[in-house]
Amino acid sequence: MEVNEQLIQAITKAVVEQLQRNGAKLPDESPKSSGTQSLAGKTRMRPKRSYEGAVRAKQGTDPKEVVIGVGAAFQTEITKTIGGIPLDEVLRNVKAGIEEEGMVSRVVKVLDTSDVGFMALQAAKLSGSGIGIGIQSKGTTVIHQKDLYPLTNLELFPQAPLMNLETYRKIGRNAAKYVKGEKVTPIECTNDPMVRAKFQVKAALMHIIETEQLDPEKGMIVWEGAR
Repeated sequence: MEVNEQLIQAITKAVVEQLQRNGAKLPDESPKSSGTQSLAGKTRMRPKRSYEGAVRAKQGTDPKEVVIGVGAAFQTEITKTIGGIPLDEVLRNVKAGIEEEGMVSRVVKVLDTSDVGFMALQAAKLSGSGIGIGIQSKGTTVIHQKDLYPLTNLELFPQAPLMNLETYRKIGRNAAKYVKGEKVTPIECTNDPMVRAKFQVKAALMHIIETEQLDPEKGMIVWEGAR
């Protein structure tokens, strides 16, 4: 039997629906809760977070700036990547890579899309340099440039389960090198064709959690230090 995108999506949908019908337990990703949560009888997987009073992120003017746009559930409803890496450490390493190349970083939370390509593009458009990084809460990452089409990015890192902190640090370095106009060597990443099938259901659940937290009216908000 051929395994294609449609088949994977159908399997994922069926598994999620079965979990909901059976009241299955979902491992909690949030540090503010303990144990597990039942999906039975719920219309949401996590309570909707309020960003009342959040400060809308402003257009950057610093030509040395790289804006990092993180997902709506980043560090709140979800605290670790799909591979188990703490998101605090992911962010710390991306920022360190940027700073090692002499550039500066700014973190915003993207509340109007959960698509990592669009997150990265919006971060790039907000950045004073025109270069941005998008990081979904499950760890998938994109480096983007403000004048490119959404799906025509600079670098894409789709296999989050195989990424480590050194990879995230290199992502920060490369983003900074794009700002400086230097020759950039694309980051080599481990590739495993079986990873997608192995993590598909978990990825789908994490994506649902992220999407449920969207608040389009807020757009992009100042995030670093805002928790």
